[in-house]
Amino acid sequence: MANMLAVIAAGDLSTQAVLAAEALRKAAAALGHTIQVEVRSSLGVRNTLPTGAAQGAQGVILVGSGDLGEERFAGLKRSAAALDAVLRDARAVLEQALASAPAQAPAQTGTKKIVAITSCPTGIAHTFMAAEGIQQAAQALGHAVRVETQGSVGARDTLTEQEIREADVVLIAADTQVDLARFAGKRVFKSGTKPAINDGRALVERALAEAQPHGAAPALADSAAAGKAAKAEHAAAQRSGPYKHLMTGVSFMLPFVVTGGLLIAIAFALGGIYVFEDSQQGTLGNALFQIGAKGAFALMVPALAGYIAFSIADRPGITPGMVGGILAANLGAGFLGGIVAGFIAGYATSFLNRNIKLHKNLEGLKPVLILPLLGSLVTGLAMIYVVGAPVAEALAALSAWLKGMQGSSAILLGLLIGAMMAFDMGGPVNKAAYAFSTGLIASQVYTPMAAAMAAGMVPPLGLALATKLFADRFTREEREAGNAAGILGIAFITEGAIPFAARDPLRVIPALVLGAALTGAISMGIGAELKVPHGGIFVLPIPNAVTHLVGYVVALVAGTVTTAIALRFLKRPVSTAVTA
Repeated sequence: MANMLAVIAAGDLSTQAVLAAEALRKAAAALGHTIQVEVRSSLGVRNTLPTGAAQGAQGVILVGSGDLGEERFAGLKRSAAALDAVLRDARAVLEQALASAPAQAPAQTGTKKIVAITSCPTGIAHTFMAAEGIQQAAQALGHAVRVETQGSVGARDTLTEQEIREADVVLIAADTQVDLARFAGKRVFKSGTKPAINDGRALVERALAEAQPHGAAPALADSAAAGKAAKAEHAAAQRSGPYKHLMTGVSFMLPFVVTGGLLIAIAFALGGIYVFEDSQQGTLGNALFQIGAKGAFALMVPALAGYIAFSIADRPGITPGMVGGILAANLGAGFLGGIVAGFIAGYATSFLNRNIKLHKNLEGLKPVLILPLLGSLVTGLAMIYVVGAPVAEALAALSAWLKGMQGSSAILLGLLIGAMMAFDMGGPVNKAAYAFSTGLIASQVYTPMAAAMAAGMVPPLGLALATKLFADRFTREEREAGNAAGILGIAFITEGAIPFAARDPLRVIPALVLGAALTGAISMGIGAELKVPHGGIFVLPIPNAVTHLVGYVVALVAGTVTTAIALRFLKRPVSTAVTA
């Protein structure tokens, strides 16, 4: 098996460069070899070859003309090829390069065992895309890998104790907090999901090189080892930050919001708009309303606060966080109060955990008695006497302002929410708009949620429509991917647009933002309300789940068509050689 390198310089032909890179990878795999491909185009450099990649490689293929960074390959056998030649027959180009390359070096024996966990706030697309990226990268590098996905339906392919025990490194690619109790003493490397999706190979290499021991293993009781472990924990905390803690809380809150919203909508469908009144007691509709409104919805804010605290302070933070969350709900502070309570509980419990020193025989009391008790006391008193009332007043003012929005102010907010939902398709900007809209459901403010979901559906739907109406702007691979994007779009999975945006971001992203912003503006302008924070078009037929249904559908269609038309004018026609 040979290890080859390739650099593609394509100028403005960014799409052709990506296709050529993929063709070389497939050809290498078919021939039983490995190849690393760096792409250089007008959009920048993708999949940069790591430092020292030339060591151990048998040759490099230089594709196209321009700055190929050839100085990196001194002493390495080189072969040149045209971009069209690679697109036409990548296998022949690779075979020619292999024929002139020196005999391969002895196979490396450094196979490592890697276990990984992937997770994202909604637990849908990014979770599984990151898992796939890690699996493909580890296999290409010759390592054994097992990935556990912690998605919206719970953990899948759960790691066994034996797999964890035998692993050389633990890779956590998550945008939410992951419980690391199982990995005490193991080398752990933390990252978000995007590095795993964009360049899994580089992430795996970094994990193998930079992973640090988690916790204090029994054999490392000396002070120097303890100091290193503390530094690793501090670095991990710095990497996560408040945004990650907030997204962890939102991730655990979402199932309560979805369940409560759907049950309330079904209750109204069965029992009418007065189903919640005492006269309806004993009916199925009233029972469903009680479950949704006084059961699931009542737990929204405590779950948000509890798991923000969990993200900061691990399991000891859950009780103080949930206590603070229920107090926030009772004080009328809603989701804003829940966020504040979660951070107070998390940081207070983490501080207490670091500073309370007990005899080793009493350490077991800290997580089950001392930390929950003192953490709940600090959080509860802070909510009642310090922050509860001001936050409740701020939420009331925000709710009144949002409910009273009409005309241009509502349209501007819709434009902003829509643009944010499409800007990074599941990234931090998208999640910020979504978290804001979801949290307002607890305060009976439903218009931002309607704008956010409709706008989030537009990017993949607009791309799917464009691949049908303006096929000459897309490669055959992209046209086939358009079918999948359409399915993801109707289910409100904005990440279906990522592959298109990654290949041509400067032209695709503006088109997506334009259509989504228009949809958000129309939705807010007509006052559409949505009581369910997920589900796409599948929740629209449920009575009372969305108001102004016809106008809402018009908003969705308008944004989708606008995105498709914008793509028609922004994207260049694909050459016949590529589309044939």
